[in-house]
Amino acid sequence: MKKTCSIFVTALILYLSVININPAFAVTLDEACSETKNVSLNVAINENHSNTNIEYASKSNEQSNEVLEVFNHATHQLYITGEDIDLMAKLVSAESIGEPYTGKVAVASVVLNRTIDPHFPNTIQQVIFQKNAFSCVKNSQINATPNQDCYNAVYDAIKGADPTNDALFFYNPTIATCNWMKETHKINQTIIGHHTFFKIDD
Repeated sequence: MKKTCSIFVTALILYLSVININPAFAVTLDEACSETKNVSLNVAINENHSNTNIEYASKSNEQSNEVLEVFNHATHQLYITGEDIDLMAKLVSAESIGEPYTGKVAVASVVLNRTIDPHFPNTIQQVIFQKNAFSCVKNSQINATPNQDCYNAVYDAIKGADPTNDALFFYNPTIATCNWMKETHKINQTIIGHHTFFKIDD
């Protein structure tokens, strides 16, 4: 039995060396075999699994900064990262609670339209966090957890679906407290759900 266990441990050390896992725990197994004739791999497996999770988490964080999508509009191209998509989904969730799916796509479209418009910042994060741009940022509701519909709406907007006709602003006339939103001259108005989407004269 001892000879069989030694052969097993030797083979295990060679295997672990090939796949770049520290073979130190295999030596411990050898000692366990010779002393108890009964080996438990759970601790070693759990340790390796937790290391793998850390590695995957690191890769996931790297991917959040990689370009995942490209938004094309006329002559403009906007490169969008995973972090941008997450942030847009949070904004859509906070700004379009109780709105139809088309209204969610519309909110995402406004963000994209602003990002490519010269009157606004040129990154998604800067557009969303621009001072007084979105009420959900001011009241911290942007920290809401978006559902799959919110993500789907963001992807649809990125692919070119824009039910707002290139709107740069939106508001809910029933509950709006901003006088500028109420009084400004609006063009290309589109009503979706409770929101009015519009542009203004330059």
